[in-house]
Amino acid sequence: MSLSTISITFIPLLIGSILLYGTFKQVPTYESFVEGGKEGIKIAVQIIPFLVGMLVAISIFRASGALEALMTLLRPLMNTIGVPAEIVPLLFIRPISGTAALGMTSDLIASHGPDSFIGRLASILQGSTDTTFYVLTVYFGAVGIKKMGDALKVGLLADVLGIIIAIVVVTFIFGMK
Repeated sequence: MSLSTISITFIPLLIGSILLYGTFKQVPTYESFVEGGKEGIKIAVQIIPFLVGMLVAISIFRASGALEALMTLLRPLMNTIGVPAEIVPLLFIRPISGTAALGMTSDLIASHGPDSFIGRLASILQGSTDTTFYVLTVYFGAVGIKKMGDALKVGLLADVLGIIIAIVVVTFIFGMK
């Protein structure tokens, strides 16, 4: 059996086994599915105001030139520690917006190549950091969590550690080119 055959059949088999298990346990599987769908729609509607607020804040941050000013201030330091200046915008936008970060990563890979130091570093940064502000704003807001100070500190610390480890690993494994 080939890997593609396994991957094509895995999801239907998984769903089927969940349905069979639910039926065996006498759970009303269809009704449970419909209830889950209703909850999903309610949550999606609750998230919309937080999502709009976050997108507006990101747009203002970028359009005001604050991101560019911050990057200009930090470029000399980043160059000193061996991080290419081209990667600096990605370091700041990743905790804010996954879509914007993915766009930046795509641009970096298109202009420098996927096997370049910058392309590899951007790819690893994309996978080793999270959209901390987005997660806190949208998901915490949707469930009504008001005090998120500790979660913010831990999330940003995890992002900083992810950035540092990504830089160290890419530099160690692939070297600066």
